Amino acid sequence: MSTTITFEELKENLTFKSDLMLDNEFVLLPVTVSVTPELIKALKEWNFTEFQCESGISLGGDIGVEAKPQEDSETKTATPTVTDSVKTALENIKSEAVENSDRTRLESVQEVYQEYMKYINSVYTHYATHKKISLDEMTETVKDLCIFIRENKRYVLRISPSAEARNKNFLVIHSMRSTVLAITIGLELHLALSKLIELGITCILHEIGMLRLPPQLYMTDKPLSAAEKAQISMHPLFSCNILKEQNFPLSIQLGVLEHHEKENGQGYPRHLSGEKISTYAKIISVACSFEAITAPRAYKTERTTFDAMVEMLKNPNNQYDVTVIKALLYNLSLYPIGAYVYLNNGKIGLVTDVTPNNPKNPMVQLINEKDSDGSPKTIQTDDGSNKIIRVLSKEEQADVIKSIQLQTEAEKEREKQKKQKIAQENSLGNEYMNGLKKEREAENGFSSVDLSAFD
Repeated sequence: MSTTITFEELKENLTFKSDLMLDNEFVLLPVTVSVTPELIKALKEWNFTEFQCESGISLGGDIGVEAKPQEDSETKTATPTVTDSVKTALENIKSEAVENSDRTRLESVQEVYQEYMKYINSVYTHYATHKKISLDEMTETVKDLCIFIRENKRYVLRISPSAEARNKNFLVIHSMRSTVLAITIGLELHLALSKLIELGITCILHEIGMLRLPPQLYMTDKPLSAAEKAQISMHPLFSCNILKEQNFPLSIQLGVLEHHEKENGQGYPRHLSGEKISTYAKIISVACSFEAITAPRAYKTERTTFDAMVEMLKNPNNQYDVTVIKALLYNLSLYPIGAYVYLNNGKIGLVTDVTPNNPKNPMVQLINEKDSDGSPKTIQTDDGSNKIIRVLSKEEQADVIKSIQLQTEAEKEREKQKKQKIAQENSLGNEYMNGLKKEREAENGFSSVDLSAFD
């Protein structure tokens, strides 16, 4: 028989001999995990007053979440800012826009992308060490990020961090990739720039509550137990509480709190449904789910972006907002930007852009083919002779990427040899011209000699 535990009975470091339940389905606190001040604050904020527990209260001594030491409130350090290198990289992109070399542009976009990831890492690190997040500073930074994504969407969406990189810095890479997708969706939904900025900030910080959990829970290479999953499920409450403490707008607080809610009411922590879920949370839910499907993990194999898109379109059990899914589809296409595809004419291509109002037939850059000006050959796919048959398997894609790398290296080597040949020819030309000059000087010198001495 279960026992009712009231809010007033919850005290810091208190533990329970069985799971503390919020209702019949949601585990509020796994067995032996201690009550934290953050949990008490979150429950008070959302007016949860009674909970259920099969067994009694433990007086302590069990293994729980280790409390983090609080920093001296007088300790002050500068909040993280965008590095000069990202500003330089942004300027490089603008200057290269005239040249519009696909390879050069992609490399520049990747450079900016990496700098923004460093920025997100600095935000998380700064909060972990100093318990401070600057809303004003983030607003300026994310404004530039929104503009950067809008102007370079077809390049940004082609960037996919390696499995090794993801495993080393899961929170930062997941937040960055999800934010790119969320802002892309927001652009398709024609959100005002001020709303896009709020959406970007919300998505960057939606996992900040993870910092109040043991890192082994979200960095593990093994599937989580039910109790561990229950601990993880507390992070939206922690994230919301952190942003409330930092005086972030309510719209951003709700976005991080509700990003795991589902349209059908089967999400958490409050089992909201439909219109009760905030717009930012609806968008982040779709972006995070798409990113998670395609993300490699130590305990699961990543799936293709095409697989992810198909699963999102199926929308099992009506989990996601249909309008948001449609915005994702029309911004990435059925065969998402960055996917390698096989055409019915036997050619292989890289999806580089969407076709307005036709997500089934995106723009494709043909592998190892050039236009007359030497630029990569790009075609419009269709339902005829340029029809996409399927996406390449992971192994096929690896082979194609290796082939492209070898070709790129060969092209660079040819360019190097060409420059060396030109330099050599210029050198020989200079030697020849210097020889002619000396000969002429000698001839002129001889003709000007006074011949009267020979008379």
